[in-house]
Amino acid sequence: MIQSSVAPRAFHVMVKPRGPICNLNCGYCYYLAKEKLYPGSDFRMSDAVLDSFTRQYIEAQQVPEVTFGWQGGEPLLMGIAFFERAIALQEHYKRPGMRIINTLQTNGTLVDEAWGAFFKAHNFLIGLSLDGPQAMHDAYRRDKGGAPTWERVMRARDIFQKYGVEYNILCTVHQANADHPLEVYRFFRDEVGAQFIQFIPIVRRDNDTGYQEGTALTAHSVTAQQYGDFLIGVFDEWVRHDVGQVYVQIFDVALAAWMGQRPGLCIFEPTCGLALAMEHNGDLYACDHFVEPRYRLGNIMETPLVELVASEAQQAFGQAKRDTLPQQCRDCEVRFVCNGGCPKNRIAVTADGEPGLNYLCAGYKAFFTHIDRPMRMMVEELRQRRAPANVMYRLAQEEADLAARFAQARRNDLCPCGSGKKFKYCHGRA
Repeated sequence: MIQSSVAPRAFHVMVKPRGPICNLNCGYCYYLAKEKLYPGSDFRMSDAVLDSFTRQYIEAQQVPEVTFGWQGGEPLLMGIAFFERAIALQEHYKRPGMRIINTLQTNGTLVDEAWGAFFKAHNFLIGLSLDGPQAMHDAYRRDKGGAPTWERVMRARDIFQKYGVEYNILCTVHQANADHPLEVYRFFRDEVGAQFIQFIPIVRRDNDTGYQEGTALTAHSVTAQQYGDFLIGVFDEWVRHDVGQVYVQIFDVALAAWMGQRPGLCIFEPTCGLALAMEHNGDLYACDHFVEPRYRLGNIMETPLVELVASEAQQAFGQAKRDTLPQQCRDCEVRFVCNGGCPKNRIAVTADGEPGLNYLCAGYKAFFTHIDRPMRMMVEELRQRRAPANVMYRLAQEEADLAARFAQARRNDLCPCGSGKKFKYCHGRA
């Protein structure tokens, strides 16, 4: 019998109907190794598991809007008929007035006209994996035969645009693209026409198990400085040109935090535990990044979903994020937005040797410190009931004024930038 406390009003389960099975073999993928957990499995969710999960998931949610999130592996390998059954079950079990939303992450290579029509008809929100211009994307995102995939992903983008399918770009940041933030961002903005973008850092453990153990990382992994510089490069372009037109997830999260609200993204929340993962056979795990035996909560065909989510094991998993936060993080001026980041990346040590520091700490701190003033400006606009996009005009005016002062400055004057240096040793050097 699983001991449990009061169930949360709402939680999210990332559903993997095909498990880790994928038609790609991306060099940095952390999930392909999960196939070893289920030797001999056909890795296809049965109708019984789908039916039971749909009923239990809807019954457990005490909110009027419920989101089903489909991922893998590659979920499109299940075929359209599976998702038609999923939609029918959702309609059957949903309560009066309840709104059902379906999200799905795909590598895009299997998308065709039929999928485009299906996604549009059922209002799916799609996460399309694309790592930037062709050479950067194809560096790691290749199929089982080693062939590049960029052209097939761009074809999926074309189909989504043709059918009016709502989609986000999910871009991982790794050694092939981390040093090119402007090229990546401008490609998404100007060539892909993306309005919603997520930048996800690749931090993958280098071990034989595929689990979150050990501190060595693979060569694909981005460094903390690279990730911070990447986000700063994209932000500086965005905040001057694209506020209100392009939405970058981490910028939206930051603005919420600067407004005094919850970040709204699990990796930046004080605690976690409300974003779980379910494998094809109904096994429920504490988190998508912790699909390994010690974080298996149970199976929904044997124990009710709501009991597993509210179990003491899951409560402890979620609270550990806050309880194990190093003192350096507790004292940090950007803790209000960062909260130590994702537990899976807490493999570094603090300046005084305390374990549990996020590997990306230096990058996050550099980024959140860099954006402080523009964020405060946007908060000011919002509190005056004006558009945060006004920050673009305010920054442009400031920069025009500064350029005028540079033009008038003499060599031995203090630099107008405020550095305290003489102009000839600062901006006048150019």
